[in-house]
Amino acid sequence: MTAALLKPPDAHDTRDALAAQCRDTAARARAASEVLVGLSTAVKNAWLLAAAASLEAHAAGVLEANARDVAAAPGFGLNAAAIDRLKLTPARITAAADGLRQVAALPDPVGEVREGGLRPNGLQVLKVGVPIGVVFFIYESRPNVTVDAAGLCVKSGNAVILRGGKEAIHSNTAIHRVLSAELAGCGLPADAVQLVATTDREAVGHFLRMPEFVDLAIPRGGKGLIERVVADARMPVMKHFDGNCHVYVDAAADLDMAERIVVNAKCARPGVCNAAESLLVHAAVAGVFLPRIGGALAARGVEVRGCDATRALLPAATPATDADHRAEFLDLIISVKVVDSLDAAVSHINAYGSKHTDAIVTRDIAAARRFTQRVDAAAVVVNASTRFNDGFELGLGAEIGISTDKFHARGPCGLRELTTYKYVVTGDGQVRE
Repeated sequence: MTAALLKPPDAHDTRDALAAQCRDTAARARAASEVLVGLSTAVKNAWLLAAAASLEAHAAGVLEANARDVAAAPGFGLNAAAIDRLKLTPARITAAADGLRQVAALPDPVGEVREGGLRPNGLQVLKVGVPIGVVFFIYESRPNVTVDAAGLCVKSGNAVILRGGKEAIHSNTAIHRVLSAELAGCGLPADAVQLVATTDREAVGHFLRMPEFVDLAIPRGGKGLIERVVADARMPVMKHFDGNCHVYVDAAADLDMAERIVVNAKCARPGVCNAAESLLVHAAVAGVFLPRIGGALAARGVEVRGCDATRALLPAATPATDADHRAEFLDLIISVKVVDSLDAAVSHINAYGSKHTDAIVTRDIAAARRFTQRVDAAAVVVNASTRFNDGFELGLGAEIGISTDKFHARGPCGLRELTTYKYVVTGDGQVRE
């Protein structure tokens, strides 16, 4: 054997091999999408139900793989909230399986006639729901999202290429193995749900440069990931951006209700995008409410970063900077500001918020109406926690993300948001004069 055959592979050859692998994956997804578009609802639902049962049957193996990821998580710099997002439990696996069953029970948006009628010349014009095609989904930390994305994409007739984060590689691989094993037996193409097995970040760039195969990119993760995808993608991007969610406690708030809502919105799962990061309190109730909520938050380990008026009432609070008011902490930290009016609260939210989810607590119907009309967010909530901006909670079965965009889809993106439409025009020999 010659020495030339013994040398390590050239870096250029390795990059070429990765590019070829990504192209092959995308091409196979395109071929699968052309089969999926013609499948019946019954066939797609059969896979969803089989995948749900198989996920529960193989829960032990999935949990074992997840334990490896959780053990390695500190080495990736994940904090406690991020590790909570990463961790699977038997209850979370059951919930993911139930999500697949709920998606199966939802109406199929493919083939849905959204508008239609007869023209004076006798033409029938129908606006019909159709799949987007191939979805490239890039996400971080949460392996249960692998289940949600696969289920939603298949039911909406789309092939999906899943690219999870390196911190969840073992979990995602185990889940994908379970889900994909049921495809062929249910009559679906084996490439309908593919997982990018490499953690090489260059793979993401390759997929983003293939608009001939990929129709839509959906990034779900940190700001850096989303900014990179937006900058590099040559296809449309549905952005799941920052979740700087606000709760505004109005002058007319029920303070018992306000305390329950703020504690839930901040503390239930601080590492998720619909957790509250900012609290605004009307000056008329700040003297009573801030010491009360400050004690409740302190008891749960929450660090308060407040304005001068807040710190006068909560001496333990640290000064809030402009960056704090804009931050998605994803941790047990909250920024607090006292405002003089509802209008001041709305102005602050529109200036500092991320257009994700913002809530008002009030018994004043007129104030609630003004708030919902004027706050620019994907979801505006009255007298309830920001945590309800979630596909499952809003009746979508599951979600592939919460879009903070205004084009095509906004808020929790479920089945309908993963489709587009085309016009089907039927005539009887008409010609245009």
